[in-house]
Amino acid sequence: MNYAPKGKPSPVVSPGEFAFAAMSLDHGHIYGMANGLTEAGATLKWAYDRDREKAERFAKSFPGVRIADNESEILDDPEIRLVAAAAVPSERCALGLRVMDAGKDYFTDKSPFTTLAQLASARRKAAETGRKYMVYYSERIHSEAGVYAGQLVRDGAIGRVLQVIGLGPHRLNAASRPEWFFQKEKYGGILCDIGSHQIEQFLYYAGCADAKVLHSKVSNYANPAYPELEDFGDATLVGENGATQYFRVDWLTPDGLGTWGDGRTTILGTEGYIELRKYVDIARDRSGDHVYLVNRDGEFHEAVGGKVGFPFFGELILDCIHRTERAMTQAHAFKAAELCLVAQDQAIRV
Repeated sequence: MNYAPKGKPSPVVSPGEFAFAAMSLDHGHIYGMANGLTEAGATLKWAYDRDREKAERFAKSFPGVRIADNESEILDDPEIRLVAAAAVPSERCALGLRVMDAGKDYFTDKSPFTTLAQLASARRKAAETGRKYMVYYSERIHSEAGVYAGQLVRDGAIGRVLQVIGLGPHRLNAASRPEWFFQKEKYGGILCDIGSHQIEQFLYYAGCADAKVLHSKVSNYANPAYPELEDFGDATLVGENGATQYFRVDWLTPDGLGTWGDGRTTILGTEGYIELRKYVDIARDRSGDHVYLVNRDGEFHEAVGGKVGFPFFGELILDCIHRTERAMTQAHAFKAAELCLVAQDQAIRV
């Protein structure tokens, strides 16, 4: 909930050149989103939430930010180029439409939608306005292991990617969660929510423009006190280029683990494989960002924390300025969202 990586400042713009606002601070990921943008040189001008105390807490982490009295104060400000938000998932699309109608780009926490109808409306609005509807798929773009794996794949370290296996366990910490977290209509389901990270990584690493959901299932195995919660989900996909994916996500991280989840990704290629141990190397190293590579040249391990950085945020800022798509294409952001919604809708409950 409060995962908010910090990296080394790597500004791509001068102070005051690119102003953005943070609003609808319902999920702690907004701190990571704001960290990434400010480290890339963006100026956080405004913060707003209907709960002013929440905005005031947020402002303590970003000195100099002004607290807006209402949403319009931000949307009517011509200096604001981008709005970053982490609203309740079911409310993210409606906010994005208002942001784009105001002539600004939108950067939302995942999951960006909870229904296919919302996705369709965002696709129409993006085409109509030419504004961006970008998504914080943090388990790749805000993970140095995830970034480094992309570089290895692009450099041909494992040949053509054939399969991506993703494991996305999370700790529930039920007592700290807001009420909406346990309401299916508001959070959308586990495959729609944290499953979105896994599908986005598959499309990215395997170079897929499209994919088909072959099978998906969900369950509540261990939390009967929260009947609308899905604490387990998995799915199998095949890309249009023949690459395949299996992923599992859950809210079952045991108390004995030293971090919130033992997130792992395995990328199999024709000439080798990569394994990412993103947040911990259990019983060996409490730090994260471990990358293991095996190919024709041998066996390799590298701890890449603090060495790679998070280029997405600078690229996003420059994309907003120059109307390019280096950070992430709009088609990719929407396709990942579409497939997680399809997986959720098709899921068998066991």
